[in-house]
Amino acid sequence: MTAPALTARDYHAHAHRADPVGRVCLDYDDRFLRRKVLTLDDGRALLVDLPKTTSLDHGGVLLLPDGDEIEVIAAPEPLLEITAPDLVRIAWHIGNRHTPCQIETTRLLIQRDHVIADMLSRLGAATREVTEPFTPEGGAYGHGRTHSHDHGHSHHGHDHAH
Repeated sequence: MTAPALTARDYHAHAHRADPVGRVCLDYDDRFLRRKVLTLDDGRALLVDLPKTTSLDHGGVLLLPDGDEIEVIAAPEPLLEITAPDLVRIAWHIGNRHTPCQIETTRLLIQRDHVIADMLSRLGAATREVTEPFTPEGGAYGHGRTHSHDHGHSHHGHDHAH
């Protein structure tokens, strides 16, 4: 296997140039990384080698040494759409379980989780399976990630503390 021709060692939460030289489409879990070879939409390989594990946001960019940018796109993934008469109360219960949540005016989106879905149903919420890009709220203080409590799925070796 040959080394990727492109390497990114830095990340910015927003673009600084009008046109990216490439795009990479990743789901929420895959947007949390430090070092990994990614395949761009055009098939080129990109080595991401960041100084620390980083949460890549939709619309953020990986920086190449020459200043060119690779745009990060949130990939569609299996989610639960949540609606309820008292959506704020439901959002509190989701947050209380440290579950990443995309908050919108009329609905919430979370990764599919049958345990959380059952809890939400008991609280009077309606859930529906959808496939959409997932861009949840950042962690405390407006950045970082929240980590859900494990309900039988792996954290893929990510180190974190509660």
